[in-house]
Amino acid sequence: MLAISMVTLGVADIAAATAFYEAFGLKKSAASEDSVSFFQLGSSVLGLFGREALLEDGNAGPVWTGNGGITLAYNLPNETDVDSVMAQAEKIGAKILKPPQKAFWGGYHGYFADPDGHVWEVAYNPFSPVDDQGVVTLR
Repeated sequence: MLAISMVTLGVADIAAATAFYEAFGLKKSAASEDSVSFFQLGSSVLGLFGREALLEDGNAGPVWTGNGGITLAYNLPNETDVDSVMAQAEKIGAKILKPPQKAFWGGYHGYFADPDGHVWEVAYNPFSPVDDQGVVTLR
């Protein structure tokens, strides 16, 4: 079974990006170093690594044009939590791309970009509940 164990974001300034995610409520792992920060997210990890170092390490120059798209999602158990998380993100410096609102698919969501431009969707999906550990169940 394929499981994503870690998502690494290429960032312009590791210290600033780390401060943003700590202000968002994540706890930096002791495994972090000056050149990389790690945050435990349930059964997976969020990593922050210098953008240029990540480009070089992955030999991604030929395919990493900056035009690809990826959105990270944070699913929550209700609409009120979506509003709270979006307000918190804006307060700590995120750019709100789409304020929380009813979604065409029957849920409720909004989008923000972190200071490095990584896009996050914050959503409540009544068709895929979230348990007390933050695990989403697809139906």
